[in-house]
Amino acid sequence: MAEKNVLNRIISKLNALPESVRGHAISAVIGRTVRYAGTSNIYIEKLTTTESIMRLKNKKKVQNHIGSIHAAAMGLLAESATGLLVGMNVPDNAVPVIKTLHVDYEKRCKGDIKAVARLTKEQIEQITTTEKGEVSVDITVTDETGNEHISCEMIWAWVPKVRK
Repeated sequence: MAEKNVLNRIISKLNALPESVRGHAISAVIGRTVRYAGTSNIYIEKLTTTESIMRLKNKKKVQNHIGSIHAAAMGLLAESATGLLVGMNVPDNAVPVIKTLHVDYEKRCKGDIKAVARLTKEQIEQITTTEKGEVSVDITVTDETGNEHISCEMIWAWVPKVRK
């Protein structure tokens, strides 16, 4: 793998913490940096170069008028899970940007939701070795019953921080 970027180095140190505090520590650091994620209290259960697992509790601040998690909050969770995953791999001289965020709401979610995003070895190789490009990140969002009531397509691009 290519040299670790700043985010990757920070998360690697936090991943060395005991499991009982790891998720809280990562969530706090990311929540202070990505303020909207922090405002919604996204909990980061796992964040590595290949996978991210994040949860959002069905609490009042993220609910819609019928008491379930708001559609925008569901999209935020999927965008955060995929974006941080890409961010773990993008070189320090590039910046990740969301290109496509497509969410189909098929059924009402019940209770808390969980997002799991994954990148393949080939995708990671592309991100770490190509100056700019785009990748479709595999993402699954389930509710507390384990059912996938929304489907998402998240395409992330990366571009050089300094334009030529």
